[in-house]
Amino acid sequence: MKHLSQQDFKQLLSGKIFQNIGLTADELGMECYVVGGYVRDLFLERPSKDIDVVVVGSGIEMAEAFAKRLGKSAHLSVYRNFGTAQVHWKGQEVEFVGARRESYDRGSRKPVVEDGTLEDDQNRRDFTINAMAVCLNEERYGELVDPFDGVRDLEERVISTPLDPDITFSDDPLRMMRCVRFATQLGFVIEQETFDALRRNADRLKIISQERIIDELNKIMAAPYPSRGLLDLYSTDLLDIILPEVTALDVVETRGGRAHKNNFHHTMEVLDNLSHEAIATDDHKLFLRWAALLHDIGKPKSKRWDNTLGWTFHNHNYLGEKMIKGIFRRLKLPMDERMKYVEKLVGMHMRPQAIADEEVTDSAVRRLLFDAGNDIDDLMLLCNADITSKNPVKVARIKQNFELVKEKMVEVEAKD
Repeated sequence: MKHLSQQDFKQLLSGKIFQNIGLTADELGMECYVVGGYVRDLFLERPSKDIDVVVVGSGIEMAEAFAKRLGKSAHLSVYRNFGTAQVHWKGQEVEFVGARRESYDRGSRKPVVEDGTLEDDQNRRDFTINAMAVCLNEERYGELVDPFDGVRDLEERVISTPLDPDITFSDDPLRMMRCVRFATQLGFVIEQETFDALRRNADRLKIISQERIIDELNKIMAAPYPSRGLLDLYSTDLLDIILPEVTALDVVETRGGRAHKNNFHHTMEVLDNLSHEAIATDDHKLFLRWAALLHDIGKPKSKRWDNTLGWTFHNHNYLGEKMIKGIFRRLKLPMDERMKYVEKLVGMHMRPQAIADEEVTDSAVRRLLFDAGNDIDDLMLLCNADITSKNPVKVARIKQNFELVKEKMVEVEAKD
């Protein structure tokens, strides 16, 4: 992480866009600060195109004057109901809002908003690392205002709330999802008091729309190690509210001295394995990760004890496939080809393994290629990720058989 001085901020914010914001604010006699994620990302040396500016006064008045200063190349959008305005200029977007204080009714996450000071505005921020502000007025240009030691939390790689986390999360329960999302994306840990508050307030998530929840969950799923976020959601009881079908996998039953594996932890391992193979840079790879998360959800319903075989999960892939549509509908995930894609991969994820365990015939491979169609490569990625045995001999045997299946696929495609 960078250690930034006021001089560093002056250099980093020396671009024409920031200078013009500062000049506009001085002409209007308003205090003006760049805040939130943009400041955080300067310390983390992460790219950030969207600039949030807080004005002690009218954000709309400031945006109108700023757009006028930039001329015809600037595009102004005003949202009077929210007291905000956006200016698009040369590929950059600046959002202006007046400093405000907020109060909440327990039945809604929509606050009652009043004009406030910079201190009021920082108090209402979700996390300390998002509550930092840098002044853009000429007299104090580049001065960092960090009342909650956000810089320290960045150094220690910690997510914590500026004020009482119980109030922060109860006021706006979506912040609980954002808390886990930031920790997952940045590779940070959640501070213990904040983590405990997540569990205490988990039930409040029920007032949040599924669309907002799934937006945050998809960002967690797209992270380099999505299991970290899902384990945090599980440990705080949030995952049981969102996806009880996945938490139901956290069961280990023993009979006659024989136990089956923990399918929840197996699923987390499969998801991370796949994430290393398939970077979620697009919608398609994101839903490949969803297939990994849901590939074994049919196991609780299919679990049986056999005196000879032990624990079995026959047809869990087909049961899981039938569950996908209901889950997607409930979560407000897209009910289109992406849902059918996840259904297909969940239903077929045992097929390559079954072929590999037997004699690899042309006809079996041909049926697999026909049924999988254009998704055959993704199916094979999922099946490879599904190999989580701790027995190196078993893993080597399975992978060798998989290579035979892949070779046979190439041969069959060449013949056909």
